[in-house]
Amino acid sequence: MLFVCSYFLAIVLDALIGDPDWFYKKVWHPVVWIGKFIERLERLLYPVERNAKKEFRAGLKLVVRLVVVAGIAAFTIHLLLKQFEYGWLIEALIASTLIAQRSLYLHVREVAQALQSSGIEAGRKAVAMIVGRETANIDEPAVTRAAIESCAENFSDGVVAPLFWYAVLGLPGLAIYKAINTADSMIGHKNERYEQFGKAAARVDDFANWPAARIAGFSVVITSLLLHGATSARRAWAVMVRDASKHRSPNAGWPEGAFSGSLGVALAGPRTYDGQLVDGHWVGGEGKRNSNAEDIRSALKLYVASCCVVAALFTAVLYALLSSGFVQHGFYF
Repeated sequence: MLFVCSYFLAIVLDALIGDPDWFYKKVWHPVVWIGKFIERLERLLYPVERNAKKEFRAGLKLVVRLVVVAGIAAFTIHLLLKQFEYGWLIEALIASTLIAQRSLYLHVREVAQALQSSGIEAGRKAVAMIVGRETANIDEPAVTRAAIESCAENFSDGVVAPLFWYAVLGLPGLAIYKAINTADSMIGHKNERYEQFGKAAARVDDFANWPAARIAGFSVVITSLLLHGATSARRAWAVMVRDASKHRSPNAGWPEGAFSGSLGVALAGPRTYDGQLVDGHWVGGEGKRNSNAEDIRSALKLYVASCCVVAALFTAVLYALLSSGFVQHGFYF
């Protein structure tokens, strides 16, 4: 049962403390360590003689080495902490650094605050910090959509997925997931350098996020029922089921569809990357398209409540499985 305590404490610590800037200005964040290791592997493995097969194989080697090192490092830390009576407290603190509840909330809130206090230019700069699309010339509804989409998608891969893999495989599972997700964000791009080299990272990340994206979407539907009633929940479910498969991502459409339906706003649609217009399918296209900062704040309320629902659900299921003796393995205290 100590693992359940550690698990729940990690969620609470991340929600209350997050990643304090004053501390991580002095000490590298674990994700920074992961990123530095990925950069080192890229320099070591990227083929001098470029062709599709060599680049893909090199990228696959990077992913394998990354997963092995992250898993071994986390499992070693876990074994060391098991030797101490209160090691589970330290593990909770470490695990909390690999969950992104508070940091995501603060980044998305900054977009709403910038729009309301300083106008469109400030909003564009704020949203550029959390999305990969071009933001220099987008209007307020596009800024708003980008912020809400980031909130929805990162609810899945920054909150639900880490909690899912932490529950399934303990600290090693959490570390491996975070390493894969970081690799995808760094090299999983469709451009000349990474089209093949980053393909393995992107595919493995899609696989790792598959269950979490659907859990995230369903949890938003449940949260909509609790917050806004049956009509909102039905709409969230309908948009999610209808539009998730039409999204250009195999996973992002699930939480985005649920957010879109619950809030009654249109998401996704056309956007520009690297100077190229991407004519994306609308998610919840019948919803409001002239969204504004208040819709971002509504999305944040939905996000916070959904985080609470997921935390309660995962902790309860984990407690039930461990207390029944159905699940027992060395990743847990």
